[in-house]
Amino acid sequence: MTNAETIAKLNEALEKLIVAYEELQNSYDQLQDQHNSLEQENEKLNSENNKLKDKISALEAEKRNLEDNLNSLQDSSEKDSNNINSMLSKIEGLLSKKAHPEKHKYDDDTSKARETIQEVIVNKKDTPLDLQKEKVPSENLDNSNSNSSSSEKIDLNRMASLLNGFNN
Repeated sequence: MTNAETIAKLNEALEKLIVAYEELQNSYDQLQDQHNSLEQENEKLNSENNKLKDKISALEAEKRNLEDNLNSLQDSSEKDSNNINSMLSKIEGLLSKKAHPEKHKYDDDTSKARETIQEVIVNKKDTPLDLQKEKVPSENLDNSNSNSSSSEKIDLNRMASLLNGFNN
C-alpha cells in the first residue's frame, strides 16, 4: 500500500465519520427539541394540576359552608318545631283545663278547634284569607260558649293568628 492509497482510505473514512457525526448531531437536536417540548407540556400539566387542586380546595370549603348552613337550618327547623309543639301542647292544656259540669257540650267544639289549630300549624302557607275560612268552626265554638262566662272563653281566632305569626 502506498501513501496515496492510505491517504485515500483515510479521507474516505474521515468523510464517513463526518456524515455519521452530522446525523448524530441532527438526532441530538431532535431529541433536545422533543425534550424541551415535553418540559413545556409538563409545566402546563403542573399548572393545570395546581389550578385543579385550588378548585378542589374551594369546592371543599364551599361544601363545608353548605354543610354548616344545612346543620344550622336543621337546628333552626328543629327548634321551631319544638316551639310549635310546645305552644300546641300549652293550648291543648288550656283547652283541656276547663272543667265544667257542661263539659260534654264543648268536647266536639274543642276537638274542632284543636284540628283547626293543627291545620294552621301544619300548613305554613296560610294567608289571612285562609284563616277567615278557618273561622267558621271557632265561631261555632264561640256561639256554643256564649252561655258560659266571658272570662272562661278562649279566643281561638287570636290563638290561630298568634300561631300563624310564629309560622311566618
